[in-house]
Amino acid sequence: MSRLEVKKTYKLYLGGKFARSESGRVQPLTDKRGDVIANVAKASKKDLRNAVVVTRKAQINWAASSAYLKGQILYRLAEMLEGRKAQFISTLIQAGKTQKRAAVEVEKSIDALVYFAGWSDKYQAIYSSVNPVSSPHYNFSTPVPTGVVGIVLEEYATLLDLILQMAPIIVGGNTALIVVTGSLSIAAMELAEVIHTSDVPAGVINILTGAIDDMLPTLAGHMDVNALSISSDDPEFKKTVRLLGAENVKRIKFVDKEKSKLSPYPIFDFQEIKTTWHPVG
Repeated sequence: MSRLEVKKTYKLYLGGKFARSESGRVQPLTDKRGDVIANVAKASKKDLRNAVVVTRKAQINWAASSAYLKGQILYRLAEMLEGRKAQFISTLIQAGKTQKRAAVEVEKSIDALVYFAGWSDKYQAIYSSVNPVSSPHYNFSTPVPTGVVGIVLEEYATLLDLILQMAPIIVGGNTALIVVTGSLSIAAMELAEVIHTSDVPAGVINILTGAIDDMLPTLAGHMDVNALSISSDDPEFKKTVRLLGAENVKRIKFVDKEKSKLSPYPIFDFQEIKTTWHPVG
């Protein structure tokens, strides 16, 4: 008699804890043959509103952390992911990718974390300036984090897409509320386990799984979410996001995956410029 394999059920990751959806809903994820490979929580609008609260709470202390500390934490995240590389490759293969493609994706994800860790104490110098003024003052312009950023990844996004959106946002002092769906859900929640066992403070990165259509109106319309980073090629989806975000003047960045590459510019996408005047003498 063959035994029935116990399929893993992934919870949501909120405020440094793994929590069930308040609705109790879960959904199965299947492979190409239609076999169930895991179950994931299906987040509700209330879960999303709760997630915004913990993401906002963590943002103040995270923004105040030193650039050196942020870089060290991102590098530690890369170390943890490197240590579990084989597991992540296996997870991506289970989701339908080839061995070679899965290995490349995981390795590039690790490299991206190291890359942005290196920029943690450097991007300020690039994006800051000393401005000429006609009065006896020094005038400085420096970047400061936007605040709480929602990250939405479409069904066919990859682990690398997630890292390329998340890393520049958090290294810039923002906190991230990530919404994923489809086959990426398993890799995202495995990443949550890596985040949980690394040095990332609770609430800096939060991950919800479920139906994007259920959560998007609440996320885009929420007054305490300052910006959105959207991965989608669907024109109608983009139009919907723009309309929802326009009601509260939310900054929205649409990520072009075809042009995605390692660059410090995505850090600046979620920075505001603060100008300070200081008298001479």
